[in-house]
Amino acid sequence: MSRTYYTKDHEWLTLESDNVGVVGITDYAQEQLGDLVFVELPEIDREVGAGEEIGVVESVKTAADVKSPVSGKVVAQNEALADAPESVNESPMGEGWMFKIELSDVSELEGLLSEEQYQELIGG
Repeated sequence: MSRTYYTKDHEWLTLESDNVGVVGITDYAQEQLGDLVFVELPEIDREVGAGEEIGVVESVKTAADVKSPVSGKVVAQNEALADAPESVNESPMGEGWMFKIELSDVSELEGLLSEEQYQELIGG
């Protein structure tokens, strides 16, 4: 079973352990945005709810909010994105990850999309 989940807002979450997930935006999202020039990341130790706006990505043509896929506490951020926001374009599910979150309610994962469901959503 995959340990990666998706939102209808084009974020992904991959479980790194039983209750810590790595979060970023999908390849589809970065393609729609174009070349990213700035990424605003959430503060470490910030408590957030599922669906809460937690950051911003800005491209040469637009800006978009990044929402937390689940409730929890931010435990890490990808500080490299401050100097290299293009990492999100080059490797959105790799080097372009945005933050890590300690899930407060693992059952929230059940409300997220599987890869197949996400592909259907974007017409893939």
